[in-house]
Amino acid sequence: MPKGRMNFYQQYEPFSIMIKPELLEKLITFRKERDWEQFHTPKELAISVSIEAAELLEWFQWKTEQQVAEHLQTKKRQDLEDEIADVAVYLSYLCHDLDIDLNKIVEAKCQKNAEKYPVEKVKGRNNKYTDYF
Repeated sequence: MPKGRMNFYQQYEPFSIMIKPELLEKLITFRKERDWEQFHTPKELAISVSIEAAELLEWFQWKTEQQVAEHLQTKKRQDLEDEIADVAVYLSYLCHDLDIDLNKIVEAKCQKNAEKYPVEKVKGRNNKYTDYF
């Protein structure tokens, strides 16, 4: 590999797990110190993921692709990052509390999608999967 070039895993390593174990521990400690577990039922966490995802959508609402690109270069980017973090935090709590390995279930979903959307049938198309069979 030429000097200065990263391999696939080096390039994507920061994204290889959603929340690093030490960060998850920090989140869990933060919640425990505030006695918020009592409010973080699976139902409430799932609702919170949805609410925060809707707030994430607001960042993009009514903007053209050009406006989005421009906003990404301003202080407004921090608002976007905060909304993404909120979704990640609530999803992390939910997976933790339900003992769900996010990497494992994403891998399984990738396999299901590969079977559901074979390259030879779907490449370059955006139809619903039922349209292909």
